[in-house]
Amino acid sequence: MITFFPGPSKVYDRISEYLQDAFQEGVLSISHRSTAFNELSRRAIEATKAKLHIPDDYTLMYTSSSSEGWEIVAQSLIREKSLHLYSGSFGERGFQYTNYLHEGALPYVLDVNEAIPVQDLPVDDSTELIACVQNETSNGTQTSVDTIRALRDAYPQALISVDATSAMAGIATDYTAADIWHASVQKCFGMPAGLGLLVCSPRAVAKAEEIGEKRHYNSLLTILKNIEKWQTNTTPNVLGIYLLMRVMETAPDIAEVDAQLKRRAAQLYAMAEQLPHYQPLVTNHAVRSQTVVTVKTDATRLAATKDAAKAEGLLLGNGYGEWKDSTFRIANFPALLDSEVAQLVDFLTAYANRPA
Repeated sequence: MITFFPGPSKVYDRISEYLQDAFQEGVLSISHRSTAFNELSRRAIEATKAKLHIPDDYTLMYTSSSSEGWEIVAQSLIREKSLHLYSGSFGERGFQYTNYLHEGALPYVLDVNEAIPVQDLPVDDSTELIACVQNETSNGTQTSVDTIRALRDAYPQALISVDATSAMAGIATDYTAADIWHASVQKCFGMPAGLGLLVCSPRAVAKAEEIGEKRHYNSLLTILKNIEKWQTNTTPNVLGIYLLMRVMETAPDIAEVDAQLKRRAAQLYAMAEQLPHYQPLVTNHAVRSQTVVTVKTDATRLAATKDAAKAEGLLLGNGYGEWKDSTFRIANFPALLDSEVAQLVDFLTAYANRPA
């Protein structure tokens, strides 16, 4: 079965080899306070920063998931007021997590085909942080790096926080465009779920030091103190960090991955636009995701399409949230082979054009 679920998603074929190596090398039993762990943690961080072009002065840390990233940001980088820009379920959850802790968190809900109106946002000097979603997994929308940078230029007093869950390690990104980036590895990293990453700029680190929040086990200051030694504040997913090291040390440069995914996304969208009775959910090309393609159809055809695909060994992603009963989602992640994407395109084209 080839899975096109957008998370957890297909892992790289070489993961099976890495898992066996981890067992043989004793990785599953090492202490997270040992020299051996420090070394594999250092290698994982350095390889990830090198392949993704994360600046040297940005700090890369481990979390349990991108969802924990929402919580860390809310706890440690906001005193009161933040603005949350979103069009889908995961951006909304990020707002809700923050609103639990700060009543000053404000939502700004976008239509699925609406670009962020950078110059017209309800931001003032008291807005400490602006959050957006680089790639909204629930509906297949994206915020371009140019838009993220425009937010930073327009509102220099605010930290810019980006949920990059289904974009990091898939889309080439200028990390200097924002201050905080958080993601999980079960999407574009081609790894099993259970590990998150948090990237902070020097400005975000300075803000955390200024606020001085240390009330939680996962306060950012505590995480920062431990990562200076390549360590973590809690017992981490050692196997996940080992897999991250192996995956990123062998991964191609992000520019090569980005080109491949954009080429395939163009192929998938062209297909969806041409199929009778199907269409892309996102019609505005400027906000279309390159890593999650969401296709819209009627409820009866939706169920039949997914069943027929499964019978052919192709697992389509379910719709999500308000689009659950009218869409299916196609992951366009690096672990998928070009031949597997081509197989899906051939199947959907033949299925949609079959005789009535």
